[in-house]
Amino acid sequence: MKILVINGPNLNMLGIREKDVYGSMTYEDLCNYIMNEAEKLNVEVEIFQSNHEGAIIDEIHKAYQKFDGIIINPGAYTHYSYAIYDALKSVDIKTIEVHISNIHEREEFRKTSVIKDACINQISGFGFAGYIMALEELVLEGRD
Repeated sequence: MKILVINGPNLNMLGIREKDVYGSMTYEDLCNYIMNEAEKLNVEVEIFQSNHEGAIIDEIHKAYQKFDGIIINPGAYTHYSYAIYDALKSVDIKTIEVHISNIHEREEFRKTSVIKDACINQISGFGFAGYIMALEELVLEGRD
């Protein structure tokens, strides 16, 4: 099984930005955590991060017929990127939306995701563990 993890804008600033919301672990810590857990599950993972919407869309398009699942943390694009929604719908790859913080307990604008309906699940508020929860769910989905 091959999973693509896509991280959107400002995720590269983990450990620096809003530590009270996102914690003190760095983006490199996140990537290492995902890779280590994927290895335990015998899953091949590629991780991509961009602050640019078009680059994220291009990466989703490149995933077509190459990946069995996508885990995406679209960052702020969650709340307004119909283009990312359309890209996910176009490739028809099982996708799970992940957020480190609980978007439903933050500012009002963060409570709406235009991406979620292109996904089989949304995991929010479990910190880095949310990525592993998504990974495990995609592994189970792949066995069906």
